Amino acid sequence: MTRKYASLAELAKLRDEMQRTAEREAARAVAERARRDAERARHEHEHDAFRAAVADVAPIAASPRATTRRDPPAPEPRQHQRDEQAALAQSLSDEIDLDLILETDGDLSYRRTGVGPEVPRQLRRGHWSVGHQIDLHGHRVAEARAALSSFLDECRRREVRCVRVIHGKGLGSFQRQPILKGKVLRWLVQRNEVLAYCQARPDDGGSGALLVLLSVR
Repeated sequence: MTRKYASLAELAKLRDEMQRTAEREAARAVAERARRDAERARHEHEHDAFRAAVADVAPIAASPRATTRRDPPAPEPRQHQRDEQAALAQSLSDEIDLDLILETDGDLSYRRTGVGPEVPRQLRRGHWSVGHQIDLHGHRVAEARAALSSFLDECRRREVRCVRVIHGKGLGSFQRQPILKGKVLRWLVQRNEVLAYCQARPDDGGSGALLVLLSVR
């Protein structure tokens, strides 16, 4: 008889433990569903905000997408692509008058024709999450121009909307002047995918970086 009651007690303890485990698993499942729902809502909000901000911008013609086929794709002409990228980078002029393109708001902001005046402000306030960044510290001018061009090509392929371009404050350059800063401002406005940019907030790099809004396909 004593062994029977002991077994019943053990079964009750096991039952209680299984019930507690099931409750913990259920709570974790509820929390995970809530997290996924919140993440989905955030992405939808960013998508809607981006669409509203660039609603008046004329779409940029995109290359036709390749049709799906079963045959192995032909080898990519990588050297030809590199040559084209280098030629495009060299075509970016340093002679554009910044006074004609920058907003007089103290934040070195720019917006392409058709983009609303609120977009640079929203960009600086973190309305769009930074999806990629490039640091041009230590680059010579020609290197920085090519690196920025390749970076923007990559962002266009990946359909990244918002990026950070770190050009530095020029503290290590001759006479401690930001040589790359002015050039990056000029280069960006010559790229069709650049819709707007502004000086980053202090915690995002301040006067040593730009936040850039890009069009997507």
